[in-house]
Amino acid sequence: MNQFMLTVVIVLACGFSAYAQEFDVIIAGGTVYDGTGAASYRADVGIVDDRIVAIGDLSDATGTRVDATGLAVAPGFVNMLSHAPTTLLVDPRGMSDTKQGVTLEVFGEASMGPWTDAMAKSRRESQTSMQYEIPWRTLGEYLDHLETKGMTPNVASFVAASTVRVYELGYENRAPSAEELERMRGLVRQAMEEGAMGLTTALIYAPANFASTDELVELAKVVSEFGGMYIVHLRSEGNAWLEAIDETLTIAREADVPVEIYHLKAAGKNNWETLDDAIAKIEGAQREGLRVTADMYTYVAGATGLDASMPPWVQEGGYNEWARRLQDPEIRARVKREMKQDTSEWENLYFGVGTPDNLLFLGFRNPDLHKYIGKTLTEVAADRGTDPEDTAMDLVIEDGSRVEVAYFLMSEENVRRQIQLPWVSFGSDAGSMAVKEPFTKTNQHPRAYGNFARLLSKYVREEKLISLEEAVRRLTLFPATTLGISDRGRLAPGYFADLAIFDPEAVEDHATFETPHAYATGMVHVFVNGEQVLRDGEHTGATPGRIVRGPGWTGRN
Repeated sequence: MNQFMLTVVIVLACGFSAYAQEFDVIIAGGTVYDGTGAASYRADVGIVDDRIVAIGDLSDATGTRVDATGLAVAPGFVNMLSHAPTTLLVDPRGMSDTKQGVTLEVFGEASMGPWTDAMAKSRRESQTSMQYEIPWRTLGEYLDHLETKGMTPNVASFVAASTVRVYELGYENRAPSAEELERMRGLVRQAMEEGAMGLTTALIYAPANFASTDELVELAKVVSEFGGMYIVHLRSEGNAWLEAIDETLTIAREADVPVEIYHLKAAGKNNWETLDDAIAKIEGAQREGLRVTADMYTYVAGATGLDASMPPWVQEGGYNEWARRLQDPEIRARVKREMKQDTSEWENLYFGVGTPDNLLFLGFRNPDLHKYIGKTLTEVAADRGTDPEDTAMDLVIEDGSRVEVAYFLMSEENVRRQIQLPWVSFGSDAGSMAVKEPFTKTNQHPRAYGNFARLLSKYVREEKLISLEEAVRRLTLFPATTLGISDRGRLAPGYFADLAIFDPEAVEDHATFETPHAYATGMVHVFVNGEQVLRDGEHTGATPGRIVRGPGWTGRN
């Protein structure tokens, strides 16, 4: 903090006017929603360099004025589950999120390091329309690379237990030896020192689901040493999701670490009524003294791959082994049987959607299959003259990928209930992209373009499930506090000048499953680290984003 900023903060703290001061930027005449959930109020916001230094009546102060009359002035939003680590390499503006007021992208489930040379080679070879160089091997090197290239939003990242597992064990379905586990712990320790926020994993996918609870506890203990957290896509969000929550709470207790549950949901109609039980478990743990939080997206459909429709055993060894096995008639017959069975042994989203009508294709690598984008599995199976299970297996083989699909699994009633939970924040579970190639070559889940605007328009303005003050709190200060970030997420002197300035009566999402590449509207101005990145709804081209490092960062990578 420079001397001028310090002076202004002291003056304001003593209750004196800052009328005569000079600022770089003055956000004038807006209604301030400060991120705490307190009642909004009309005030000006003064910015110097990258910080907020004054809030109040700044009508006599000088500086570049941005008229916010009739607009909400809030801290920039936090995307608690962002899959933008590659999309920001392709287009650093992060358009779909920037146009919704997101100023901090938090990467999780997987991580961009540590990678072996073989892992980096595999990633290069899997690139299709989105091309980027891979000069890094560690997570810290990736974060440095991204910051050097420049990006509009700020970025934070977790280190993935599954990435560490592949680094040491490959795609083998076995427990690590004591020596291997210690090396895995060392990789987590290195990532924490490089700035990771904590440990992440996605336990419905191979090879992440090969990890035992004990293995995750040992890795999470390293994170605990640094004051980080454990954030997880549960081992089940369907038939075994209550047991999966229990596993997460066990990790919290045994590793002495805060935990967060990604995209909280009861998946599959037969599980919808169990949401009460899940809430009771989490709130009971909170009363016990555990730090347990969750996040969600504002849709009834999730999006992932066809790997979530097939048993883990057929995927052991990675994609090539999976595709090879699917060409064996005996294996196909077994996979087909298991796809149609209700089970708690693995997360069967194919069974969970109830009918192949509820499985929608979003993207293919193979151009010959692009004609199926936007069609249901039922429609594609009818076109090809094969049953849905065989169609799914054939497409995995033909596409050379897990195939991107949307699964309609949740109930709207449960979505509404979760939005009202005070310990739930929001994440898109998607990349941040632009309405242009290469992004438009495949469909996306509309959450990539509308998750945050949908909250503010449908659930706050129209349905009034929560107040705008509460929505802003859970988009800003609450997730920042959950992450242990002390100087972002609030409008107050001394905090970084990340701001989302929008019209509460006009903010709207426009992306649908039929036309997913559509920007949200109503976000007027956005600032990141004191620099304007959105002006009158249009991107300025600025890329002032920074890496937000975790609690173990040593200052060197």
